Amino acid sequence: MEKQWETYLGNDLGVTYTSEKAIFRLWAPTAENVKLCLYKEGDGDCLITTADMTKSKGGTWMLERRADFAGIYYTYLVTIDGVTRETVDPYAVAAGVNGKRAMVVDLLETNPDGFLDEKGPALASPTDAIICEVSVADITNDATSGVRHKGKFLGLAEKGTKSPQGMPTGLDYLKWLGITHVQIMPSYDFGSIDEADTVTEQYNWGYDPVNYNVPEGSYSTDPFHGEVRIREMKTMIQAFHAEGIGVIMDVVYNHTYDIEHSCFQKTAPDYFYRKTETGYSDASACGNEIASERTMVRKYIIDSLKYWMTEYHIDGFRFDLMGVLDLETMQMISDELRKIRPDVLLYGEGWTGGASTLPDDVRALKANISKIKGIGAFSDDIRDTVRGHVFYHLETGFINGKEHYENDIRYSVTGATMHPQVDYRAYTYTTTGPWAANPAEVVNYISCHDNLTLWDKLQTTCPDATEEELLAMNRLGAAVVLTSQGIPFFLSGEEFGRSKPIEGTGELCENSYNMPRFTNNIRYDAAYAHRLLIDYYRGLIAFRKKHPALRFESADQVRMQLHFDDNAPDNVVAFWIETPEEKIYVALNANWEKKEVKLPFDGRLQVYVSGEKAGCDILYSIAENTEILPKSALIAVQSKQMDD
Repeated sequence: MEKQWETYLGNDLGVTYTSEKAIFRLWAPTAENVKLCLYKEGDGDCLITTADMTKSKGGTWMLERRADFAGIYYTYLVTIDGVTRETVDPYAVAAGVNGKRAMVVDLLETNPDGFLDEKGPALASPTDAIICEVSVADITNDATSGVRHKGKFLGLAEKGTKSPQGMPTGLDYLKWLGITHVQIMPSYDFGSIDEADTVTEQYNWGYDPVNYNVPEGSYSTDPFHGEVRIREMKTMIQAFHAEGIGVIMDVVYNHTYDIEHSCFQKTAPDYFYRKTETGYSDASACGNEIASERTMVRKYIIDSLKYWMTEYHIDGFRFDLMGVLDLETMQMISDELRKIRPDVLLYGEGWTGGASTLPDDVRALKANISKIKGIGAFSDDIRDTVRGHVFYHLETGFINGKEHYENDIRYSVTGATMHPQVDYRAYTYTTTGPWAANPAEVVNYISCHDNLTLWDKLQTTCPDATEEELLAMNRLGAAVVLTSQGIPFFLSGEEFGRSKPIEGTGELCENSYNMPRFTNNIRYDAAYAHRLLIDYYRGLIAFRKKHPALRFESADQVRMQLHFDDNAPDNVVAFWIETPEEKIYVALNANWEKKEVKLPFDGRLQVYVSGEKAGCDILYSIAENTEILPKSALIAVQSKQMDD
């Protein structure tokens, strides 16, 4: 029988601060004694004093002191089973270098001018979002970025930055692309970077959480003073919002950096982690997994998310290995966060990195996503059918050589929802059939930080392809994603053929989480070299924004208004969408030859996407029969006014 734990549902865990007093409250229900340690600095031998805390309700320990504690660092000495260990506060919102000591901070003093009144852009529907994934460390760090604060929060707040060729970089570049949201890879305090070492080149994606509610110090200009990283992260978010770009935070509540040194383990041993008969369950493939179904773990996750939303004005969250978390917790997250902001974007990876002790039917897996409301999941269906399976490097997909994949592409065009023109018996990737109740539950992508970049996958599967042929396949992949129902997503750099080479080897890196900056940096000279590909992405993004028929909210709309052409040639997926205002015709040709299609309705259409060009300007007109160029998309529109 599982041990019974005292629980505390109050909202004052951590430090409650005013200039007159501070109240410290820690949940440590099995502790025999807890002491508060106060320090002048976030590191070094600078202890001010220690004080005994008092056992309080719900398994908490409390201490109240009258003084202005702003700028004071603190830890707890927690004694359990006769063993005393020093720990940071799990509810810390500020910390010193490397997150070893929490800090009492006046959060109002960390706000940039105007921050209290600023907010992210409103979102009428999740499917209106167009998301680009970036890392703070990647996008401004290269010498070609022209950014002063390279690899820092402040670097992404700089305006007017340009590459040597005069192309916009950093924040201006993302604005120029036309995206609606940026998904920022982990930017809470993670454990793999020594923040005190500002000389040695260090790099890590950051999927190794230490302090969940504290910004990462290596992304600040001063990791030694806890208030600096807070102000600078807020400055970055405010800068994105000023450009009309929402900020989605990549969060990792499925595991911690380690168990032994975790503040959770030091304050409530084994409560926060799922266990097996012989050790710890490891569905994260990182050595542990969080027991999200337990009351105080669930409370912690929800409290943390609410804090980021209210204090930092975060517009959405991407959940790493969401399949480790339980469905009830995810539904509560959606319900609670929508009380703060109804249009918050919530989605995650609907899978795990290994087996879990929690039964499959209660976990937030892709197969279960329709059981809850307001949460989306990444579609590995579209990723692997378009470009080939990510774990089988030589396997191809629709754009790079796999034939007779028309039905598989139809599955993703419909946003993984039920559609009468998709043969689910012939579809083998997800054998249970369509998994989404509506398109808003589906995040469509063909590249992210994990695995080979799209360009590197194309190079690997088509080693004899010319650069022009690689560009054509890249464009076709983008057209599939940006004309499919659901939420489009892409890795920063996909739009210019981003590659991740391993220096001096000629090899390509599929898992660059700790590789040098040479492998990971966004190179704006490479972007300039492929600026026509960037223009194609910009054009597709602008076209999608202009046409609501590509952004349906309900599965019924998709079923009733999206129709496939059953007479299209082999290796061509053609469909049209009818609305009261217009008809949009899309043809995706995966052949290396031109293909002729007969248009499924009468009248002339204006072509906006063809070959290397995409956008909101008319390229030419078509009627009856038309040719689709090799490895390309054709998108045309017939407006109601044209019929009239």
